Amino acid sequence: QVQLVESGGGLVQPGGSLRLSCAASGLTLEYYAIGWFRQAPGKEREGVSCIIISDGTTYYAESVKGRFTISRDNANNTVYLQMNSLKSEDTAVYYCTTDLKPYAGRILVPPEFLSKGQGTQVTVSS
Repeated sequence: QVQLVESGGGLVQPGGSLRLSCAASGLTLEYYAIGWFRQAPGKEREGVSCIIISDGTTYYAESVKGRFTISRDNANNTVYLQMNSLKSEDTAVYYCTTDLKPYAGRILVPPEFLSKGQGTQVTVSS
């Protein structure tokens, strides 16, 4: 089973940038996609971005398109989420998982996970 460890969260001012990392040991082509979802207090989980493992196709939530970029370093089995032009509404705990599914313009987040990291807090505030 894949093991996921996130890092890179922190406190940033509106308009700033952060890069999240997800170290994925045991990631193989058996898995369909890997990506990020977030959860803010009192809000539903939101699929943010994912990348298809076999061909590198990327998907983004409408709320982050043009601001966030997902990428994968195959040699180091690490997935990155570059977040630019951050807004206060991006404040959340961000999780890495292999259980996201892109569908009809959305990134579906399952109610339960086979693999998920411990999460990293992103706070956007002045």
